[in-house]
Amino acid sequence: MKKILTLFTFFLLVMNSASAQKNKASDPENILYIDLKDGRVVIEMLPQIAPNHIGRIKTLARQKFYDGIVFHRVIDGFMTQTGDPTGTGMGSSKLPDLKAEFSDEPHIRGAVSMARATDPNSANSQFFIVTHDSRFLDGQYTIWGRVIKGMEFVDKIKKGSGRDGKVQNPDVMIRVRVASDAERAN
Repeated sequence: MKKILTLFTFFLLVMNSASAQKNKASDPENILYIDLKDGRVVIEMLPQIAPNHIGRIKTLARQKFYDGIVFHRVIDGFMTQTGDPTGTGMGSSKLPDLKAEFSDEPHIRGAVSMARATDPNSANSQFFIVTHDSRFLDGQYTIWGRVIKGMEFVDKIKKGSGRDGKVQNPDVMIRVRVASDAERAN
């Protein structure tokens, strides 16, 4: 009887933990939708590790800054980069650059991280989605989210040629919205 009670208690704890994780992941204020030509990418933002970067992404999404911006750099077997309004890899928003918020989160498939120049405190509006594990980036770039749905659509983004990954006639982010805003609009 004691074993059954112990197993039942363990089962309840596991179920409660899974439910709490599901509720946490579904917080619409920390979910970002990126609509692409092939479908919607859903990103869980991680404010506990990169609050300032999350604030920036939300601000730019709410300003519709990202709508229509191209994926200017896409390297097959590595990552896909966007967020530059000029489409050259050299542009950014008019907001000031952000200080790095490095963490222990790994740059594995589906991680979403800020792009930057050589200065670690130069992230602004550009970000990339890791398509293949790239742990060599760990601790050097600010991860602010992870793709929880739609990685198959990220995989379909037009790839660049050459080592620099520059894309001719690149795919675009059609629309980028914070889920809580998208739900209010419906």
